[in-house]
Amino acid sequence: MPSPRTTFLGAAAAVAGLVDTIPPTAWDGPGLGVWDLRALVGHTSRALVTVVTYLARPAAAEEVATPEAYYAVIRAGGADPAAVAERGRAAGAALGADPAAGFRALLADATAALDRAGDDDLVTTVAGGMRLLAYLPTRTFELAVHGADIAAATGLPVTIPPAVLAEAAALAARTAVEVGQGPVVLAALTGRTVLPPGFSVV
Repeated sequence: MPSPRTTFLGAAAAVAGLVDTIPPTAWDGPGLGVWDLRALVGHTSRALVTVVTYLARPAAAEEVATPEAYYAVIRAGGADPAAVAERGRAAGAALGADPAAGFRALLADATAALDRAGDDDLVTTVAGGMRLLAYLPTRTFELAVHGADIAAATGLPVTIPPAVLAEAAALAARTAVEVGQGPVVLAALTGRTVLPPGFSVV
């Protein structure tokens, strides 16, 4: 199986390639929910930004051991949708006049930060201290999910590597178990039932 580093960088490269193809006239168009396309891409870029930011903030102790536990903590904390939306808009604005180039620059920064980091480095995340290799799959998940959102919003094709899709889907399933929704998801995936409208594990 590819390492978490490899799948993260594969996901980031796929999304960067998609963002490269967005026409200049599309950035103010629809993105997802309250976001225009620039804000959606900005939110997606935070999967790169937080790797750099958190690696620069070492944690004193490991408080969250797994990627699914990270999402369970975030879910239990009740993230403020308005604050999430505003961070996406701010991140979109920070991509600058050439958002695709801005996204590529963030990918370069994240790659360089990972090159300097050790697998067992402790980073300070919004959920608490985590090992780098436990945190990275959460970023791969965000890139895979929002890469698909960007493709849906623009009608542009994107090819997410199979290893990335496998990791993201497995994390979604493990998160469902972590938050007590495992039976519901298993039943839906095996054709026994359908998920309720708006169902999400994150």
